[in-house]
Amino acid sequence: MEQTKDHNFIEFTPETEEENLRLDKYLADSMPDYSRSYIQQLIRDGAVFVNQKPVKASYKTKCGDFISVSIPEPERLEIEPEDIPLDIVYEDDSLLVVNKPQGMVVHPAAGHTGGTLVNALMYHCHDSLSAINGVQRPGIVHRIDKDTSGLLVVCKTDQVHRNLALQFAEHSIQRIYTAICHGKVKESGTVDAPLARDPKDRKKITIRPDGRHAVTHFEPVQELKQDFTLIHCKLETGRTHQIRVHMASLRHPILGDPVYGPKKCPFHLEGQLLHAGTLGFVHPATGEWMEFSSELPEHFQKMLRILTPEEK
Repeated sequence: MEQTKDHNFIEFTPETEEENLRLDKYLADSMPDYSRSYIQQLIRDGAVFVNQKPVKASYKTKCGDFISVSIPEPERLEIEPEDIPLDIVYEDDSLLVVNKPQGMVVHPAAGHTGGTLVNALMYHCHDSLSAINGVQRPGIVHRIDKDTSGLLVVCKTDQVHRNLALQFAEHSIQRIYTAICHGKVKESGTVDAPLARDPKDRKKITIRPDGRHAVTHFEPVQELKQDFTLIHCKLETGRTHQIRVHMASLRHPILGDPVYGPKKCPFHLEGQLLHAGTLGFVHPATGEWMEFSSELPEHFQKMLRILTPEEK
C-alpha cells in the first residue's frame, strides 16, 4: 500500500496482494482510525474517487488504482474540558501516553457525554490535540474498551496522528495485553478470524467471513486456581473487542467479561480482567523506537492474589 496525504485528502495505491477487495473494506483496513460505516458514508457522499471517478462501496480494488479520499474539515468541538486526573506515562510536544483506568470511556458517545478520557485530555492539552478523527475524538488514534485498563497513545498534531495511524495500519505497533481467562490454556497459539458487528445485536462483535481481518497471538503465563489461566495476548490487528471475541471463540473467555463470558461471574467484578500493559511504536518526530509498560491495576492484582496457587 502506497499512501500520500495532502491537507484533508488521503490517497492510496493498492499493491498486488491488495487486489480484488471491496473498496470500503480496503479503506477500512487502510484507515484504522475511521470506522467502516463512516467510510461507506464518505463513498455515498461522493468523497471517494478511484482514478478520478466516483465509485460504489462494492468496487473491487486493482493494483495501481489511484484512490483519493476527501475527509471533511472537523466541526467545531463542543465537548467540555474537565479537570479529571490523568496517569501520564510520557509526554512531549508531539504526543502523550496515558494509562487509562478501568471504567473510563475513551471518547464521548451516546450515554457518555462527560467524564471521558477526551474530556480530561482537552483540559490538560487545551487546543493541542489532532483533529483528524473527528470532533468527538480529538487526539485519539486508537482506543480500548471502557472496562479494559492500560496504555493509549494520544496525538497532539495531525502529522503525528497520520504517522501513527499508518503504523497501526501496517501492524507495526506493539501491543501486549495481560488477561485472566476461563479454562486451562496449555500452549501458545494464534486466532486468525475476521470480525464484524453482530447483525442480531449491534452491541456485540462476532466472527464473520465478511468481517475485518483480525489476528491475536496468545500464550499462557501461569495456571491459576479454579480453572483459570493468566495469559498474554499480542495484537497483530486492533479491532473492537478483538481479544475478548477471539478468546471466547476458543472457549476461554476473559474473566469478568459481561458480554462474551458466562452469564454468572464467580466474583464481584466490574468488567473483564484485561490490561493493555505494553505499548511500543516508532516516534513520528524522532524516528526512535519507544516502548512503555504499565503495572497491573489493583483490582487485577487482587484477583491474582486470590487465584494464584500456594507454593508447595
